[in-house]
Amino acid sequence: MTHSKSISGSDTTTDTTLFDRRPLNFDPRLRRNRLNDLFSFISGLFATLAVLPLVLVLVYVLVQGGRLISLRLFTQLPPAPGLEGGGFGNAMLGTVLVTLIAALIAIPVGVAGGIYLSEYAGKSWFGQLVSFANDVLAGVPSIISGVFVYGLIVASRVFFGQSYSAMAGGIALSVLMLPTVIKTTNEGLKLVPNELRLGAYGVGASRYVTITQVVLPAALTPISTGVVLAIARAAGETAPLIFTALFSAFWPEGIFNPIATMSVLIFNFAIMPYEAQNELAWAASFVLVMMILAANLLARWLSRLSKI
Repeated sequence: MTHSKSISGSDTTTDTTLFDRRPLNFDPRLRRNRLNDLFSFISGLFATLAVLPLVLVLVYVLVQGGRLISLRLFTQLPPAPGLEGGGFGNAMLGTVLVTLIAALIAIPVGVAGGIYLSEYAGKSWFGQLVSFANDVLAGVPSIISGVFVYGLIVASRVFFGQSYSAMAGGIALSVLMLPTVIKTTNEGLKLVPNELRLGAYGVGASRYVTITQVVLPAALTPISTGVVLAIARAAGETAPLIFTALFSAFWPEGIFNPIATMSVLIFNFAIMPYEAQNELAWAASFVLVMMILAANLLARWLSRLSKI
């Protein structure tokens, strides 16, 4: 008994001593706290380096292109090479038109594909194949999409004998949008609690009614976020449009004719040896960056709604 008491007393003393050596307040002199500050600084430094290119691009485009913005840029056609004045109203309208065509193709197909992967495929081999193919498609360079649509549509002239057209450009951009829409739809539907599905089944709803009336409305916010992000990516692509929509110095003449877009206009005018065209390229770059930034901010706002 005496021995056990001495041991107990010794343990108590040791525990108290150890407790006294560990201050409750933050002590910057401790080695672990110095290491924590060091690695926190390193993490913050690398985070700053990661964000720095975006900040520099925005600032540089703002300085070079923002000062050139005027109303005529949005209402006039591009000038002939070497001449001053004009604008890029046709390119803005063409960008909206081509992106709209791409969205009308990619959104229904992408949402349907996401519904299949989430609600029907399960762990089947075909569902895994579709998911793997979607991941691979997301990593394919955009120029490959342009070459593919060029060989499939432009070179074969399937649209009323026309070659380059806004429709071909929209199809090329829709290929780039599909992986994002499918992935976000799939992930958004997985976030819907399974109790909602079981409750719908419990009142006699079919799977179709459950998906369309219960699951999809519940996942509308994340799906919308993915759609906006896909549209933002498609609006800034250049390589696919060079192979499909080409360019036009005139106002759009229909979806089956060549059409001007902001990204291709920037590419064409930036490499010209004329200052007037270079300035138009900078102004168009500013407008395009602001459009994509606005789309990404909208996507961020929609993603926050899903967390409320």
